[in-house]
Amino acid sequence: MKKIITILLLFFLTSSYTFAQNQIEMATGLRSSGKIYVVVLVLLTIFIVLGIFLFMLDRRIKKLEK
Repeated sequence: MKKIITILLLFFLTSSYTFAQNQIEMATGLRSSGKIYVVVLVLLTIFIVLGIFLFMLDRRIKKLEK
């Protein structure tokens, strides 16, 4: 329980620091040139492939357990 509270406290402290910044220059530049959509698409692709891989790995492990 103590670890969970510590992790949550660290998360809230770092997130409040992130929200305190007014503008992030890199994000503004990416947004204005339209490249932010490429970044989002690449991240989405990585997460989808990782999810499919974990799903297939789980099925193989269940098959081996039987």
